[in-house]
Amino acid sequence: MKLLRSLRVVMAAILLSLNSIIHVTPLLLVALIKAVTRVRPVQSVCDRVLMAIAASWIDVNSWMFDHLTDAEVVVTGLPDAMPEGHFLLLCNHQSWVDIPVLQKLFNRRLPMLRFFLKSQLIWVPVLGLAWWALDFPFMKRYSRQQIEKRPDLAGKDVAATRQACEKFRRIPVSVVNFAEGTRFRPGKHAQQQSPFRHLLKPKAGGTALVLDAMSESLDTLVDVTITYPDGVGELGDLFANRIGRIVVDIQTLPIPAELRGGDYQNDEAHRARIQAWVNERWQAKDNTIDRLLDEGLKARA
Repeated sequence: MKLLRSLRVVMAAILLSLNSIIHVTPLLLVALIKAVTRVRPVQSVCDRVLMAIAASWIDVNSWMFDHLTDAEVVVTGLPDAMPEGHFLLLCNHQSWVDIPVLQKLFNRRLPMLRFFLKSQLIWVPVLGLAWWALDFPFMKRYSRQQIEKRPDLAGKDVAATRQACEKFRRIPVSVVNFAEGTRFRPGKHAQQQSPFRHLLKPKAGGTALVLDAMSESLDTLVDVTITYPDGVGELGDLFANRIGRIVVDIQTLPIPAELRGGDYQNDEAHRARIQAWVNERWQAKDNTIDRLLDEGLKARA
């Protein structure tokens, strides 16, 4: 059984790599045309072609998810197709499996999901170039010690976030924010003394910057809560069939008008409003996870 699982993981890794190489090649060619062309209509056509290639790439990955694993995705609240809007997607972060789950659920239903990535990830073979081609924003975070040594670095990460969001004004987009900033781990949960039973403390700054930079174009909040009632695992566990059910609750909500277009960095009242709203969403998520886990226990009883 252990050998069979290992073979499944190796086969999945090979297929995922082949799928990436096949799609990234035309992706880069179109991205280069877009980069050297300053004519807006041509760039718009390139954007559409890039989105089509990315959607095909995700379709194949989702097919592998469905046919090479026994994981069951149970979802409530999946919205109707809205491929042309601008959305903020807030999600808790349990595992790297979260990302293919989100892509599987929302591909061709919402505009392509774009994640804020650490700047080092641009060097990931094949994928780093693909993320660059698809205008994923690469963020370089500076520590307090770095800023103390070089004060000119202060605010550069904020400016980079704002610049990335400005690009999204002219194309349909779903900006994904894992507000906890990292995957949930019991040790981190204890260290933070998180007030939530199932979640780490959320960071409101990234959400605030998106709301500020895209205040006029953002249409809707898509609030996603993911839980793994049979145990959390990573991608290797997924293809080794060590992950059972994945339960996803989705709420589509309006974005409160008072949260748009403020100055999170300098306006204390606005900062307090954003933080209170994000904490409210996280408390609702915590309650949702309690409910989903309780329903799962009753279903197995």
